[in-house]
Amino acid sequence: MLKRSRPAVDEAIAPANGTTREGQPISYNRAPAPDLAPWIARFYVSDVVAPDNHLLECGLFNDIAMLRIQLKGQWTALAADGAHANGRAALFFGPQSRRMPVAVTGSFISIGAGLRPGTGHAVMGVSAADFRDRIVPCDALGLPGSHALDQLETVSEPEARLRLLEDLIRAIVRQPGVAEPDPVTQRFELLAFADPSASIAEFARDCAITQRQLERIILRDFGMPPKQVLRRARALDMASHLRGVADQAEAEELALRYYDQSHLIRDFTQLFGMSPSQFVARPQPILTLALESRQARRLELLERVPPGGQRPWL
Repeated sequence: MLKRSRPAVDEAIAPANGTTREGQPISYNRAPAPDLAPWIARFYVSDVVAPDNHLLECGLFNDIAMLRIQLKGQWTALAADGAHANGRAALFFGPQSRRMPVAVTGSFISIGAGLRPGTGHAVMGVSAADFRDRIVPCDALGLPGSHALDQLETVSEPEARLRLLEDLIRAIVRQPGVAEPDPVTQRFELLAFADPSASIAEFARDCAITQRQLERIILRDFGMPPKQVLRRARALDMASHLRGVADQAEAEELALRYYDQSHLIRDFTQLFGMSPSQFVARPQPILTLALESRQARRLELLERVPPGGQRPWL
């Protein structure tokens, strides 16, 4: 199986929230307040300083929908519905089936929240499949948008910004008629973190539903069929390992999820648009920020790291 080497870094940027031992950028990210935990997966603040004319070409790959409030930086992204160019903006990113090419010029500040699978259906009655690989202005969906931009510019500390964003989201989930995500969805979310090589049929039996029922629920709440969700989870865990933002004690377990190296290379290339070795050799700062936040949440949910505890890569 592929031997991991030290991943490349972009020496021109300076992450305000620090780096890993290997120099990979990290955001300020944490779990939501307990009352928001049914709907929110993670909050983050990414603050990166770069020369004004520095063009950072990278990508994003999130397995959950994201609210991204961009206070600074000139961004471009190639979504399923075409190219998007934004400066200061509040945007909803649907769950992604593969790496989305993005680029940013100069320094940037992004504040956001990851939505747990099923939140769109529970809160707004929408299907994640309708937003897969898409970008939509938050205002168009009734989510914190222009108001959030104005509010978040009144504070500068990362934690103050996240508390303010929590309050904005709290006002939405406390509205009448808002439900929590489907229990089957919640169980499948944990399965994707714990054992993405598990049998779909066995999981459906454990939930006392048919496999067809499971497929409908997962497509609605994750945006993709169950097998694709687990395939994506395996690839994201491997990508985190290759970027040095995973628990290296899991390295052998992650490798054994693939039949052989050709299986890994084929899956990785299809989902990330490059081979694992190319992925390591090329700086991936924006994608690494997202991978690190996801792995932090994964280890906390699996109770391998206490909430807010020391992460193995720091």
